[in-house]
Amino acid sequence: MSDLPITHRVWRVGADIDTDALAPGAYMKFGIEEIMRHCLQRVRPEFAADVRPGDVLVAGPNFGIGSSREQAALALVRLGVAAVVAPSFNGLFFRNAFNVGLLLLTCAQAECLTEDECVTLDPAGGRIGRADPGSEPSVLCCEAVPPFLLDMVRAGGLLNILKQRQIS
Repeated sequence: MSDLPITHRVWRVGADIDTDALAPGAYMKFGIEEIMRHCLQRVRPEFAADVRPGDVLVAGPNFGIGSSREQAALALVRLGVAAVVAPSFNGLFFRNAFNVGLLLLTCAQAECLTEDECVTLDPAGGRIGRADPGSEPSVLCCEAVPPFLLDMVRAGGLLNILKQRQIS
């Protein structure tokens, strides 16, 4: 494994992104493969087709408000989103995200990150580095992610953690 930090391209969305924007209700009768094709189509029509594995979604406050549908977080995982960075998250979405292996970073300064900017993530240390040396601030502080939640993300979610424990 390389010691070099991995850089992630930023996608921006606004505040109050609800679970219906992430997993539109009209597609809930289909499987996750169809749901993910429509992820964020209401606010970023190009997102599902153009997002690349390792990209980071940066949002305003109240990300994931609305229903408790787990598919909202799972669609982002299946699209390859490395993390969602926002000043605040809905509690149900927060729990669902980690349960399916999606990293969330709570960052009061999230909205200063710009579209297409490249960032490095240090979830355990509570830092987001900005690749552009001219960016102010060059490092953003976020809430550190506890080890047990990072383990869930690394394992691909809670079910995988439970399966690993059952085997051992």
